This record gives sequence, C-alpha cells and structure tokens, in this order.
Amino acid sequence: MSGEATLSTAPPRRVARATKLLLHPAGKVVLALACLIPFAWLLQGAIADTLGPNPAEALLRSTGDWTLRFLCATLAITPLRQLTGQAALARYRRMLGLFTFFYGSVHFLCYSWLDMGFVLGDIVRDIPKRPFVLVGTTALLLMLPMAATSFNAAIRALGAARWKMLHRAIYLIAVLGLLHFYWMRAAKNHFGEPTLYAAIIALLLAWRIRETWRARQRTAVAPR
Repeated sequence: MSGEATLSTAPPRRVARATKLLLHPAGKVVLALACLIPFAWLLQGAIADTLGPNPAEALLRSTGDWTLRFLCATLAITPLRQLTGQAALARYRRMLGLFTFFYGSVHFLCYSWLDMGFVLGDIVRDIPKRPFVLVGTTALLLMLPMAATSFNAAIRALGAARWKMLHRAIYLIAVLGLLHFYWMRAAKNHFGEPTLYAAIIALLLAWRIRETWRARQRTAVAPR
C-alpha cells in the first residue's frame, strides 16, 4: 500500500476475488470503453440533433459536467483504495485522470467553437473578461503538464518526488473547476449541483489532508 494505512475490514477471500478482477488485463480496456460512453452519447446526439432545443448549451454543459465527475472519480481512488483494501484500484487512477483532461479539452473545444466560432482573437479577449472562463481555462492549463507526464518514462525522467509534486496540482485543479462550475451556474441561480460537487470535493480533500497529516505523524514518531 506504499506505506498508506488501509481501513478495510472486508473478508480476505472477497478482497482476493476483487483484486483478481481489478488486475485482469481487460480491466483497463473495459474502463476506457465505459469512460467513452458519455462522449459517444453526446456525439451521436449532436449528429442526430437530439440534444434538445439548444444543442450548443447541452454540449457545453454536459462536457463540463463530465469533466467534474471524472475529476471527482480520480480524487476518490485513494480513499476507496484505503477503505476497501484494494491496492489494485491505483492502476486505474491514471486513466481516470487522463479522461478528466480529455473531457476538459472537449469542453474547451466546444466553448471555442460554439461560443467563439474558433476566432482566436475573440477567445484571447474573452478569457480574462469573464472570471468563470478564466478559472476554467487555468484549470485546463494546469492539467496539461499532468496529462503530458502520465506515463512511466516521464516518471523516470522527472523522478518520483518531483512527479508527485507536479501531480499534487490536481487539488488546485479541483478547486478551480468547482469555482468555474459555481460561477457559471450562479448566473442562472442554479446552486443545487454546485453545492453537491462542493460537498464531494470538500470531503475528498479533507480525507487527503487527514491522511497526509497522519503520515507525517507516523514519520515523526518512527524510530530512527
């Protein structure tokens, strides 16, 4: 568990069976196909014109929603791994992170195309003008180096310590993504979903802060 404590109380046989499934070679393929389902549904809807009376808004909203959902799923891997005792879950975190970047990129592409008509000058002027666009774009830019270093050769080149430090930006990205979502919905007085995502992300970040503090406490009292 890489030095992390596990809180799992599941029977060993059940854990072993679940581990076998998670480590199956087809596991990543199944996850990748599942992660592509929302994109395929949106693409089919756009082609068939079945996204409702305002398809542009539907595409923008849905791709943004899925970016935030995948971000939450990525952040949830470590708590789930500790609660279930399933170290094998860690092998799926990188893929979920990459799909977070993928849906964030599609979201920005939809904004650039449907809102700005791919006019670069208008995009550059619009980003700093609207705070929710600015924080969303910043979050996507912060995801770029993380996505670019999400392979083993990059980890070896950077070194494990520097790679981990770079990828801790996911917590800042989560806050910026939530702020982007909140500001976007606040314009229409829709606070239900932002509040739900805020609660989920706050819980996940609190869990991470607690585990980091516990790890430091264990290191401080460990015999030397």
